[in-house]
Amino acid sequence: MWKRTRIQDLLNVEYPIIQGGMAWVANADLAAAVSNGGGLGVIAAGSMPPDLLDAEIKRLKQMTDKPFAVNIMLMSPTAEDAIEVVAENRVPVVTTGAGSPGKVIERLKPLGTIIIPVIASVAHAKRVERQGADAVVAEGTEAGGHIGELTTMVLVPQVVDAVSIPVVAAGGIADGRGVVAAFALGAEGVQVGTRFVCAAESPAHEAYKRAIIEATDRSTVVTGRSTGHPVRCIRNKLTKKFEELESSGASIEELEALGTGRLRAAVIDGDVEWGSVMAGQSAGLVKKVQPAAEIIRELFDDAERVLRKLGSHLTDQNCEKR
Repeated sequence: MWKRTRIQDLLNVEYPIIQGGMAWVANADLAAAVSNGGGLGVIAAGSMPPDLLDAEIKRLKQMTDKPFAVNIMLMSPTAEDAIEVVAENRVPVVTTGAGSPGKVIERLKPLGTIIIPVIASVAHAKRVERQGADAVVAEGTEAGGHIGELTTMVLVPQVVDAVSIPVVAAGGIADGRGVVAAFALGAEGVQVGTRFVCAAESPAHEAYKRAIIEATDRSTVVTGRSTGHPVRCIRNKLTKKFEELESSGASIEELEALGTGRLRAAVIDGDVEWGSVMAGQSAGLVKKVQPAAEIIRELFDDAERVLRKLGSHLTDQNCEKR
C-alpha cells in the first residue's frame, strides 16, 4: 500500500523512518537496532569527546551493515571534532541541529555524505536547501528536547511547499496515525524520538523510560524560552526550579548552570526528579518498552490499518452522496 518515497531511495532504507538524535540516548546499540529494523539509526554526537564518538561509530559498524547516521549538534563545543570524526569514518548520513549546517555540508558532502538538517521554520529550510542539504527534517514544537515555535501540523506543509528536496516530519509522531498524518501533510518520511527512548535497546535508565510510559497528554513543559533555546521535558522538580528562576528574571548564566549535566543525570543515573527528562508531547502515546524493530513494524502496520479504515470511510461517504 505504501509507495516508495524519495527518503527511502536517498537513505537506502526499508522504512521511511529516522531515529531522533537524542544526546546520551542515541548510542551505537540503539542506532544499530533501528538500522537493522529497516530504519535509519542515528548516533548522537552531542558533546562526546572525539575518541568516544569514534569508538561508538566503529562499534556500530560491527553491529550492522545497514545505513546509519550521526547527529551533530552545531552549538556543541565538540561539533568541529565531530565533523572530522565523521569524515574519517566515512559516515553515510549526517543530521544536524541547532545552527547553520554550512560547514558540515562544505566538509562532508564532497565525501559523499548525505546531509539532513533539522529545521524549525520555512526560512531555515530554504536556506539549507540553497546550501546543498539533501533533505530536511521539519520538527514541530511538540518534539522533546530543543524545539522551535511552530507545530508539526502547520510547519510541515509549508516547508513541503517551499523546498524541492524531501521533507521528513518530526514532533508528536509515536503511532501509525501520526505517520499517516505526516504523509498527508506532504512529508516523505518521519523522524521519531520519544518512542525510541523506550526501545529495549535504548541505554536510557529504566526510571527515564517509566517516566515516559506513565506520562499523560499534559506531562511535558517547555523551559528556557528566555535563553533563546527552549527545551521540552517531562515536568519535575527541575522544570519547576527553571520556571521559578525564569519568572524572577534570572540571568542566562544562572539558567545554564542549573541545566548543566542534568540530561546525563536523567538518562544514565535515572534521576527523574532533578534530571532533564527530555520527551515530546507524544510521550502520552507511549505505553511499553519493546525492541526497536518491533516499534518500526508496529508504526507502519498501524499506518496501513489507518489508511484502509480511512479508505473505507471515504468510500462509504461517497456512496452516501450518490
